[in-house]
Amino acid sequence: MNNTPAMAYAYSSRVGKIIFRAMEEILGYNGVNAMLNQASLPVGLPSPLTQTKPLQPITFSELGRMHAALRDFYGPHGGRGVALRIGRACFQQGLQEYGARRLGALNPDFRFTPLKKRIDDGMSALAGIFNRLTGQKVTLEDRKTALAWKMEACALCGGRETDEVACHMAVGFLQEALYWLSHGRTYQVEEVQCIAAGDSSCTLLIHKTPMG
Repeated sequence: MNNTPAMAYAYSSRVGKIIFRAMEEILGYNGVNAMLNQASLPVGLPSPLTQTKPLQPITFSELGRMHAALRDFYGPHGGRGVALRIGRACFQQGLQEYGARRLGALNPDFRFTPLKKRIDDGMSALAGIFNRLTGQKVTLEDRKTALAWKMEACALCGGRETDEVACHMAVGFLQEALYWLSHGRTYQVEEVQCIAAGDSSCTLLIHKTPMG
């Protein structure tokens, strides 16, 4: 189990801008401040859309508190739904910030690549991006009917203790990535292990057969 304190890890201000843009897209500026207040974090952070002052790096501990605040603010079911939507918006905001080239999507042959290879290559590229830009230490494992996305350090549940899996933003992020990579197909993504629940990693299963 990774025992490194969550405050030892942080997302850069550039990645933080993506997250706050996604949060504001779903919650609105006032909603973001309400969530920050619920998380006992400073209210009045600059709007990522107006950029009145530069954003600071976001520690995993801070983001974990924000994620927990969504559950506290909206309730277990509502908080999960909001977190999923923010996760999906994070992927779209990430595309705008970093571009599709990093996922190999600008290769002329990408659109003609078989679906399975497109998903495998896209997920591998995405894991590589996380490993280069963040401290999450993502690995992919092929489990025949599913790909396992494993994070040794998690930005969403670091420092938390829960009795169930809790990384719903990550689920939404991967759902949207798969939808984009597959040109509009829906894949089942489920978290089966969570550091906050006492597991050694946060592990999300990406089922290989699309739902539709």
